[in-house]
Amino acid sequence: EVVRELGAEEVRWFYREDRKTWKPFIGYDSLRIELAFRALGGGGAGEPAAVEPVCVRSGLYEVDVASAESYPVYWNQTEKIPVMRGQWFIDGTWQPLEEEESNLIEQEHLNRFKGQQLQESFDMEISKPVDGKEAIHSLKLSRNHVDWHSVDEVYLYSDATTSKIARTVTQKLGFSKASSSGTRLHRGYVEEATLEDKPPQTSHIVFVVHGIGQKMDQGRIIKNTAMMRDTARKVEEKYFSNLATHVEFLPVEWRSKLTLDGDTVDSITPDKVRGLRDMLNSSAMDIMYYTSPLYRDELVKGLQQELNRLYSLFCSRNPEFEEKGGKVSIVSHSLGCVITYDIMTGWNPVRLYEQLLQKEEEELEEHWMSYEERRLLEELYITKQRLREIEERLHELKASTISKPPVLKFKVENFFCMGSPLAVFLALRGIRPGSSGSQDHILPRTICNRLLNIFHPTDPVAYRLEPLILKHYSNISPVQIHWYNTANPLPYEHMKPSFLNPSKEPTSAPEPESASAAPSPTTSPVMVRRHYGESITNIGKASILGAASIGKGLGGMLFSRFGRSSATPQTMETGKDGPEGDEKKATTVGTPPLPHSSSGFLEPTVELEHRIDFELREGLVESRYWSAVTSHTAYWSSLDIALFLLTFMYKQDQEETDKSNLDTV
Repeated sequence: EVVRELGAEEVRWFYREDRKTWKPFIGYDSLRIELAFRALGGGGAGEPAAVEPVCVRSGLYEVDVASAESYPVYWNQTEKIPVMRGQWFIDGTWQPLEEEESNLIEQEHLNRFKGQQLQESFDMEISKPVDGKEAIHSLKLSRNHVDWHSVDEVYLYSDATTSKIARTVTQKLGFSKASSSGTRLHRGYVEEATLEDKPPQTSHIVFVVHGIGQKMDQGRIIKNTAMMRDTARKVEEKYFSNLATHVEFLPVEWRSKLTLDGDTVDSITPDKVRGLRDMLNSSAMDIMYYTSPLYRDELVKGLQQELNRLYSLFCSRNPEFEEKGGKVSIVSHSLGCVITYDIMTGWNPVRLYEQLLQKEEEELEEHWMSYEERRLLEELYITKQRLREIEERLHELKASTISKPPVLKFKVENFFCMGSPLAVFLALRGIRPGSSGSQDHILPRTICNRLLNIFHPTDPVAYRLEPLILKHYSNISPVQIHWYNTANPLPYEHMKPSFLNPSKEPTSAPEPESASAAPSPTTSPVMVRRHYGESITNIGKASILGAASIGKGLGGMLFSRFGRSSATPQTMETGKDGPEGDEKKATTVGTPPLPHSSSGFLEPTVELEHRIDFELREGLVESRYWSAVTSHTAYWSSLDIALFLLTFMYKQDQEETDKSNLDTV
């Protein structure tokens, strides 16, 4: 082998985020950047050639080779990400030498050694230490000098041993004893770049929607999504590395583009405890904006347009995504859940107002009225009917000339709510539990395949959704989300539901007679609940012993039926409530068929098609109140949540692949 110019595959490009260390691009990216860089120099007559930006990092960023900068494709970022061309590298860390020095060393190396033979064996190196060898060539740099002891033994020495600045620089670069023994340099990266070293195709995109308080820190959702993406990458590597597909997370930053009230609210805010007030203004205030008829539409439109813009942009850059049946899920946080829900379902306050008017009319008809009153009312009724008909005809005419596009340009596969107040909003809009266990009661499956509500037990903004569908679910604890490192966890759809124990102390032994008449979750009236996890010691004990806390074994009742027949006695597994509990006992519970009781319960056989409420396991050490402050934002970097999200997304993709394989057979 002779010394020649570095090949494109030997050069490695790097990027640096948040002023941290240089990170190498993967081979596929580096090679394409290098080819663009080489095309840039070949413009002829000193004119730089126009080079297309290079798409890197799974398509999330682009590199402008001319300015040596990288920037995100789907969101705005003020801080530019510098990129750098690595040719000479530091031994051990494989960090690149700064480009200027690197270019000088490379130029000198080629001038002196081009065409010369590289050493085949390393015998010489072992027999004679470098210190004793004479340098056959040397190059002086501003603060360092480089000695060539042979063609492929190159060392960098620091000259400015006395200069403090130089010392810190050399330490930062990772030189061990730069002053005395020198640092070995390598020409060309540790591994060659190949086009095969490329990211898998994206089969599923997840839009991450922020909630309240975004005004406080506009770049926050971008950082949060990056945390979630990095966490999901770790989980993908550990659990899903055998799959050739990939889930991509995109931040939806809808708040900063809105003007809303300008700075009116700021101007009326008193000065005392200003920090706390500002925090409330930028968090609680968004809820007030959303309940204000003046700004509600602006918030809805802001999010809707941003979701559609991102989807169109993604599809235009990945034309095969739709062809191959790519899926879309949404992860929303806090108030973002409510706005996303309203966009998907098309709910608005006007509709609620019309329903109330209609109800009033019906109630009026039942009252006793004088002849005159009734005649006027009938006239009003006919006029309203006529008005409605005219409006409908007008609407039909409009619709025939312009077809109204769907609100969102994609179907939502999964809607994951995190720390969500959606249940409170729905309850205040008059949604009450029904008699069917279908998600359609609050979110039709035609709009969104699966609704999942994730929350931390101490998150003060989060509420449960299941009791809005079936009332008795307020007595069934939410499904516990598996810890990330649980070995062979039970699939969520196989988990048995567990009853929220109403007694004060879950570990106390039951009275003999009360044991025989233990109420079942489906038949008991909604009790004053002991809030799950009220005693942290019980949870602590239970979780230390590896037993899931109070809600042991819960979940989608796909395979387990609570009450197959209402007339026969049924067995219900009650998970052991504390570590001292005996082995799981199957308690026989008599459940006579119930009429429509005043407590609002229907037939005890009714249960949810799929579980919706999923609860993170509480930490053992955190203080309950401190955790209430931090838990609302603790979702982004949780490995447990990342695994939970990917489990549901990959499971669906897998099921569909299996189905299509069966079809082809």
